[in-house]
Amino acid sequence: MVNLNSLRIFLFLALIFISRINGYSQTDALEKNLWYNDEKTAKIQIYKAVNGRFCGKIVWLKEPNRDGKPKTDMNNPDKTKRNDPELGLVILWGFMKDGETGYEDGEIYDPKNGKTYSCKMTLQGNELHVRGYIGISLLGRTATWTKAD
Repeated sequence: MVNLNSLRIFLFLALIFISRINGYSQTDALEKNLWYNDEKTAKIQIYKAVNGRFCGKIVWLKEPNRDGKPKTDMNNPDKTKRNDPELGLVILWGFMKDGETGYEDGEIYDPKNGKTYSCKMTLQGNELHVRGYIGISLLGRTATWTKAD
């Protein structure tokens, strides 16, 4: 015969387990689409990393080759990474969700100049406003990315 209290505890724990699985399976709005950069020369896929923070990598380039060879991260300040392909390059990392549409505490890497900036993002409909800055957000530039799919 099953003890009623044991059954209640079991059902309670099962409910918590199921709700946790459901919470992990939910996809954030950022992850549902690919994003064109502001110049539409690249598509970026944003995903949630194992640590729960959002990252983004280049998954498409309008011009994937330079001089007949795949483009590489030739401006990277780390000389050992200058032969890494731009396709697949992680350019966003460390973002935490802030409210319904904000993402903060991240960084963005610009392969055009090899520099990394502090970054925050705001999702507004089909646009993602990506603000890279040095020090404080007032000293920066905002690029508007658009949904690619």
